[in-house]
Amino acid sequence: MNFQNIAPIETNKQLLNLAFAKARVKGKSKKLKGNWLQIIRQKEALKLDIVKDTIVPRLDKVLKSFPATADLSDFYTKLMNLTLDYPNYKKSLGAVNWAMGKIRLLHKSYVSKIIKCKDREAIKDLSKQFYGRLSSLLKQVSPNFVYLEKCRRIMKNYPDIKELFTVCIYGFPNVGKTTLLNKLTGTRAQVAAYAFTTKSVNAGYFKVGDKKIQVLDVPGTLARKEKMNAIELQADLVAKELADSIIYVFDLSEQGGFSIKKQEQLLQNLGLKKKVLVYLSKLDLVGPEVLAGFKEKYYSSEEIKEKIVSFVKIDPEPVVD
Repeated sequence: MNFQNIAPIETNKQLLNLAFAKARVKGKSKKLKGNWLQIIRQKEALKLDIVKDTIVPRLDKVLKSFPATADLSDFYTKLMNLTLDYPNYKKSLGAVNWAMGKIRLLHKSYVSKIIKCKDREAIKDLSKQFYGRLSSLLKQVSPNFVYLEKCRRIMKNYPDIKELFTVCIYGFPNVGKTTLLNKLTGTRAQVAAYAFTTKSVNAGYFKVGDKKIQVLDVPGTLARKEKMNAIELQADLVAKELADSIIYVFDLSEQGGFSIKKQEQLLQNLGLKKKVLVYLSKLDLVGPEVLAGFKEKYYSSEEIKEKIVSFVKIDPEPVVD
């Protein structure tokens, strides 16, 4: 699922300014026929048509560009619940749909009144009433537009998950998970020397022979299951819902701020019946005595590739290395 194509959400003022500008320009340019009353009626009705035909399609585009929740996988639904105020998201989409219906009804009502009106000033007053009520209506749903734009900016960072054998790179913040993703897949995900650099899920892919593997670099976790924040919960969700296998990244240098003991505890507490491979990062910063004292079985990045491909071929029984 690709969330990059969700259209930016315009504010109520942007919608009104655009619609009124179009109405002014086209209202002046179109040549109308008939007596003075017929021309005034046509002119004002035309402006209302243009305003409605400018705003309603834009609101409809908003509704259609956001994914239909019924079509989403359980993973994306859970991810949305983690990263968004999901009830507010649904409420805001409903508000857009409500506004579209109200604008159509408002337009139909006032065009009908204008066509029947026989007084010049009364016709213009009806137009002003329409514009005023339209402005009030859009102002009413303005907070929903603002929230949907916030949702769009969050959702555009969602990973485009494929139906492939999936590996999750897991561990504490700043231990080298994203560096390993780049090494395994050739991607260029952001790396920085501070915790929680990764705030969403990065995806990359590698291929060995005819086997294509999906690798997901998840935000770091602090091993506090009952106190996980939204960023950490994303990592937990990927590990539980999507991962066929997990690469656990150890930083024996402890320069990320987490002791070897804590990192060992997180590995033991994973509690997932999935194949787990251990990778050691920042080995250039580790002395031989530290490496010699490390008891877990670990692999290089190339060995991990080969091991993962073998997982795709062998029976799916969970094995912890």
